[in-house]
Amino acid sequence: MIMQTEKTDSGVVIVGAGMAGVQTAVALREQGFTGPVTLLGAEPHQPYDRPPLSKAVLLGKAEDSAFDVDFEGLGIELRLGTEVTGLRAADQELDTEAGPVPYGILVLATGAEPLTLPGTGGVPGVHLLRTLDDAARLRPVLEQAPSTVVVGAGWIGAEFATAAREAGCEVTVVEAADRVLAGALPAEVAEPMASWYAETGAELITGAKVAGIEEGRVLLADGRTLPAGAVVVGIGARPATGWLAGTGVELGPDGAVVADEYLRTSLPGVYAVGDCASFPSGRYGKRLLVHHWDNALQGPRTVAANILSGEPAKAYDPVPYFWSEQFGRFVQYAGHHGGADTTIWRGNPAAERTWSVCWLRDGALVAVLAVGRPRDVAQGRRLIETGEPVDPAKVADPAVALKSATA
Repeated sequence: MIMQTEKTDSGVVIVGAGMAGVQTAVALREQGFTGPVTLLGAEPHQPYDRPPLSKAVLLGKAEDSAFDVDFEGLGIELRLGTEVTGLRAADQELDTEAGPVPYGILVLATGAEPLTLPGTGGVPGVHLLRTLDDAARLRPVLEQAPSTVVVGAGWIGAEFATAAREAGCEVTVVEAADRVLAGALPAEVAEPMASWYAETGAELITGAKVAGIEEGRVLLADGRTLPAGAVVVGIGARPATGWLAGTGVELGPDGAVVADEYLRTSLPGVYAVGDCASFPSGRYGKRLLVHHWDNALQGPRTVAANILSGEPAKAYDPVPYFWSEQFGRFVQYAGHHGGADTTIWRGNPAAERTWSVCWLRDGALVAVLAVGRPRDVAQGRRLIETGEPVDPAKVADPAVALKSATA
């Protein structure tokens, strides 16, 4: 049932025109909201999807990745190049360089911003890869096939290294931790992935901290110097929420907006969704901060439903999901393995190109990582949603479909 309230009648304003912001605006219309919807985007570009930036857009296979959304037809007011600098909750207004923007309901969807290496701002040849402009600046650089140093062996570092090798660059990846994906996966699971770098001709250096970057070279803390015609920093991201300090919106120690299970913030009439917000997961018994595309796609539907109802109507407790294309492999992950008590391998990564890892807690599947086995993720995700107990012996047999592995 659609409920119109005084606040919704005066309009919904969404800060952030990435996936989460765009999908919130679209979901409001799809679910029947008829009031004003305003979408504020800091960038001047038509709203676009980010995953292709490290692939098709970066390599010149596509000019952009704009969303196929008819904003005008949906009655969504799109204000591009509008950076929000402050929030005055008592007045229900946002501050922008173009002047104040009033709101009835506010949705925070500002995403995340990449972490930078201290002291590297303004150094020629140092790049980030987060925005369309970043990809546009990097594309002609890669066309010259310079010796490239990638700082960070996480998901984005691996994806960029893959693209740089495809462009013909010599690539060295430097990681401060002693292994790849140190912040994302257990050591025994990440270990097989380290060999993928050498397979494609990329050099991987782990346990090496960057002491500084100068034009044309990267200085390591152990005294080594790496020649670098280009440097790409991919060491993670942090919620883009600095502008919310002191506004009354509660922020966690990770910088994320602290949302409840209905994606409401600490301020009445203000919601948060996507990379900028954490939420409590009843499924996993902890607060999650999910910096992945699927979270920015799914969360807006919950926000829209709760705005339309005018009261807490729909809780958000997804099975997190993401994918990564790197070194000729399609890697997918569903769930959350923190707190798992059992790890089960499906296949042998030392001998096979495709394999999976499943995590169980109290006999039920809680997470699955699949390399080239998309059915394992699709079926595993459904098992995680149902919470059905599984038979470990069946789970361990890669010839048995996961959907048939229930106890």
